[in-house]
Amino acid sequence: MSKNIESHLTEERTFKPSKEFAKNARIKSMAQYRRMHKESIKKPATFWAREAKELSWQKKWTKVLDWKAPYAKWFVGGKLNVCESCVDQHLTNGRANKAAIIWEGEPGESRTLTYRQLHREVCNFANVLINNGIKPKDRVMIYMPMTPEAVIAMLACARIGAVHSVIFGGFSADSIVDRLEDCEAKAIVTSDGGYRRGGVVPLKQNVDDALKKYRGIETVIVHQRIGTEKAPVKMKRGRDAWWHDESAKAPSTHKAKAFDSEHPLFILYTSGSTGKPKGILHTAGGYLTGTYTTCKYIFDMQDDDVYWCTADVGWITGHSYITYGPLANGVTQVMYEGAPNFPDFGRFWKIVEKYNVTIFYTAPTAIRAFIKAGNQFPEAHDLSSLRLLGTVGEPINPEAWMWYHEKIGGGNCPIVDTWWQTETGAIMISPLPGCTPTKPGTATLPFFGIDAAILDENGNECKANEGGKLVIRQPWPSMLRTIYGDKKRYRDTYWSDYPGQYTAGDGARTDKQGNFWIVGRLDDVLNVSGHRLGTAEVESALVAHKAVAEAAVVGRPHEIKGQGVVAFVTLKAGNKSSEALNQELRNHVGKIIGAIAKPDEIYFAPALPKTRSGKIMRRLLKELVATGEITGNITTLEDSKVIQDLQAQIKK
Repeated sequence: MSKNIESHLTEERTFKPSKEFAKNARIKSMAQYRRMHKESIKKPATFWAREAKELSWQKKWTKVLDWKAPYAKWFVGGKLNVCESCVDQHLTNGRANKAAIIWEGEPGESRTLTYRQLHREVCNFANVLINNGIKPKDRVMIYMPMTPEAVIAMLACARIGAVHSVIFGGFSADSIVDRLEDCEAKAIVTSDGGYRRGGVVPLKQNVDDALKKYRGIETVIVHQRIGTEKAPVKMKRGRDAWWHDESAKAPSTHKAKAFDSEHPLFILYTSGSTGKPKGILHTAGGYLTGTYTTCKYIFDMQDDDVYWCTADVGWITGHSYITYGPLANGVTQVMYEGAPNFPDFGRFWKIVEKYNVTIFYTAPTAIRAFIKAGNQFPEAHDLSSLRLLGTVGEPINPEAWMWYHEKIGGGNCPIVDTWWQTETGAIMISPLPGCTPTKPGTATLPFFGIDAAILDENGNECKANEGGKLVIRQPWPSMLRTIYGDKKRYRDTYWSDYPGQYTAGDGARTDKQGNFWIVGRLDDVLNVSGHRLGTAEVESALVAHKAVAEAAVVGRPHEIKGQGVVAFVTLKAGNKSSEALNQELRNHVGKIIGAIAKPDEIYFAPALPKTRSGKIMRRLLKELVATGEITGNITTLEDSKVIQDLQAQIKK
């Protein structure tokens, strides 16, 4: 592993779960964890069959796993409807009148859906989809704010066997087009708009702009979230319909049909280093088993918990730990529509206090922003209902971990620092809160069924504190099945480094206790506020501007976002650098990709550092923005003066 991403972090502070927490936890001791983990690795069919039996199956499988690397089939021959495990089963197990979703909108309104009400809404919208010609395996794009209707739309797709593809509401029209073209979607479910920091995000308008370029959509169903005064929309006759109008015409009962365990459940796009988004395909039975089991053990979900994952449903965290895993566990969960700092940085803590949240799962990015905002915000609220904290999206730095532990958890709450990916479907490495000794900054140990290792370039397992590549050595139920429409890319991206072993693309190391420390990405994918962005995508957006000839994008450490986006731009002849152009380029990237991709800094340069063969030396640019200096070898550069000019500009 290259030196510039190897971590030399050492951390000796260790925190053990309290005896009181351990007494009531599902996994109460490290001996129990080791015994179950050993069984899950040595006898995976026995372990996963026992977990999967707790879900609702209409037909039992004949074989737990069919593995022909790199292709897996789990619970072969089994048939189920994912929606039954998430909703229907709770109508007969005593949870029918229990709150499933407690929702709060950014302006402050709230509503609660019981499991019975959620079932009625999902059945109704399933019929809406059927009435609009949606059939099993049709792709349905969902582009909505964080409202219960987003979850309802996902579950309704699952209920009728349609394949949903959710797009984060912060993405632009151009990003929508890319994804529509790749999955060849037949319908879109959207909203007139969504609230964000007091403003309105024009979701339907973005869809309309996207559909000027993509003609394959037959139906657009629009949920009215904002209202015509704040979010006027144009409805195209024969294509567009209001959710409430369609809902009024559809019955609220629907019998769930069984689908094969390997029936496609959803496609979720994640950035790739080539610039083309990757459509990660997950299937029904294995994915649901993975999300259900990780929720049960890692979040130690109990029947009286009030759980809150602050992610957006547009990301995999929202799929696995808002829509599918928690609902399969029958938990009560909070959903919040808006930003964590609106109207101020006390909003999250106000919600925790208001609804007596017991389990809180958020991103290190948010935690760093809360630290910067000041302790007065959490201190103004009663957070004593919390019993378990979690982090997701990127490694958490130790001091942020300590602040989270002390200021939010009151020193009493275990923290589950979770490592996983869109591709893995569910959490792979994490503490179990009732037994695992935790250290600030490490995701600790592999979950059940996960055979993780750190390998060097030759495939040898690294010793403690030696950096290498993180791999998974045997299949797990929630693993991706392929990249949609591109099996070769699937094999090349994840399975080509070490035959038969999944390469995560992250650098990592283990310490002497066996804890896994995630160091960072091995490719040129940025992790900005927990969101993975391909540098090639940002570079392509910059070069699409009429004034730009060439661009190189790298990440630099950012106190709040984890990584900031830094762009180096060469202008076409006749164009001059200026603050106005700087802002114009930032907005241009925001329009093409989304606001999260806007460069934090743009440096204008007459030329970019290149080798004599024409390759841009991003390694040098990364070092430059991180340290302000270049210590590496620059003899291969075509013109070393380019680096000197950039160095002077950055210092200035």
